[in-house]
Amino acid sequence: MTIRVLRLGTPRSPNEGLRLGTVRRPPRGVPKAEFARQDWYDVWFPNLAPSVATMKLGQKAATKAQWSAFVRKYRAEMAAPEHSHAIAVLAALSHQTNLSVGCYCEDESHCHRSVLRELLAAAGAKLEP
Repeated sequence: MTIRVLRLGTPRSPNEGLRLGTVRRPPRGVPKAEFARQDWYDVWFPNLAPSVATMKLGQKAATKAQWSAFVRKYRAEMAAPEHSHAIAVLAALSHQTNLSVGCYCEDESHCHRSVLRELLAAAGAKLEP
């Protein structure tokens, strides 16, 4: 049982489990009924997405200092009770079932999901390497 951190829209892996879209907005131009069939996500879970302002900060980050500022701000948002509780629930579920969380970004190292991976690990989640 593990959590996979992945890019939404990529083909599903065997035993991937429920795919959660930890994104602020649904995929553009895709009917809601097609989200799961087209491998976007099964459940939209924006609770773990950065706020719009923080998301824009991350998208514009061109330097290491700017990226660090994004990471600090996103971590601060995820420290709020409603977000930290959601992370704790996913961490606990990872010991019982397979789950996947993801975002649209091509490069995980320049995406909030890299930070989300660290937060889940710190909460005791079983993560796929």
